[in-house]
Amino acid sequence: MNGMNTALKPPQLRPQGCTNFRLRRLSRLASRLYDTHVAPSGLKTTQYSLLSHVLHFGPLRPVDLAREMNVDASTLTRNLKPLLAAGFLVQTEGPDARSRMLAITDPGRDKRAEAQRLWHGAQLALNDILGTDRVLALHALLDESLELLQRAGLGDGRPEDETGAGDE
Repeated sequence: MNGMNTALKPPQLRPQGCTNFRLRRLSRLASRLYDTHVAPSGLKTTQYSLLSHVLHFGPLRPVDLAREMNVDASTLTRNLKPLLAAGFLVQTEGPDARSRMLAITDPGRDKRAEAQRLWHGAQLALNDILGTDRVLALHALLDESLELLQRAGLGDGRPEDETGAGDE
């Protein structure tokens, strides 16, 4: 009675819908929450992250910053302009005539600290909305998934933002 045995097996579950769409939607909603909280500082969360990376890794060349943040040069240049204009970052001569170095200024450190306090409020709000247990489970699932995708050759071979740049 083979037919009976196969009838007793649980049906194979398959994801329904597009995983990429769901991830992007979650990312947009979470970004909206963080952007709303960080906005009173006058920064976008991308600018806060940029200041955090320069604080942590700087002074450094723009090409090295782009690599650390996993963004292309044109995106980095566009995001740097308002921070340079506001005096939160400075660009100076590098070790050779062709290179430039980025460094955070004292006003940039102050602005980052202000935004960091607001960012922390966004993290607490997300924890309240989703529940701490769900956020912890989400972090574990995301970390594991990132590692699997990187092992499959889809990453640059290094863990994402292990530095905590942009975090509390």
